[in-house]
Amino acid sequence: MKAKDYFDKIAPYYDKWYVSPIGKYVDDTEKEQVFSLWETKKGLVLDLGCGTGNYTLELIKRKIKVIGLDASFSMLLLARKKLPSTYHVQADALSLPFKDNLFDGVLSITLFEFLSSPQTVLREVYRILKPGGEVVIGTMNTFSLWFLFKRLKTLFTETAYRYARFYTINQLKKLLKKAGFKNIKTRGVIYLPAFIPPKLIPLAQRLDKKWANTHLKHLAAFVLIKGERP
Repeated sequence: MKAKDYFDKIAPYYDKWYVSPIGKYVDDTEKEQVFSLWETKKGLVLDLGCGTGNYTLELIKRKIKVIGLDASFSMLLLARKKLPSTYHVQADALSLPFKDNLFDGVLSITLFEFLSSPQTVLREVYRILKPGGEVVIGTMNTFSLWFLFKRLKTLFTETAYRYARFYTINQLKKLLKKAGFKNIKTRGVIYLPAFIPPKLIPLAQRLDKKWANTHLKHLAAFVLIKGERP
């Protein structure tokens, strides 16, 4: 089974994660850091790998015009139900169906783990961005306890992580620099493992705020990188 097929399969249940205590904590924490890096306030933005529309909705709340793109038709159906007036596109990120210099920003959260050729996708992102446009990518980190446990779980049951490729911050930096992006910035959050009891969430939140932009970000479960097209 390919990653796209797996996401088609789990689409009806995907959003349940966000209403669990740990899911809400992770989502809120990741969004706080994503939008601490994100600068685009107007123009047109692409939510690349939009899934069920979680970040598409967040961008719309911020009065930003956005197009959502995903390879999974089932995920897009749910996104369209949430946001019927938003334009959604089913396409492969390896060949984006947009003209050059179209977007002011590209946001891509938990897509790069599932790409066969991240460098090809970054070239495409560079192509569709206007000069001065930004890309912010959020992905899972190789060096984290959280995803060590998640990968071990895939030995016993099928999860999305069976199809994932994790990255370090330094690997992401190399990918963006090779694609031509400049002014690179990084962050990292989520340090405690996924099975912590809800009573430890306040502690986890304090650690996230304290460590997000320190050297300890290299051990975070969720890492962010931002680059600008010159």
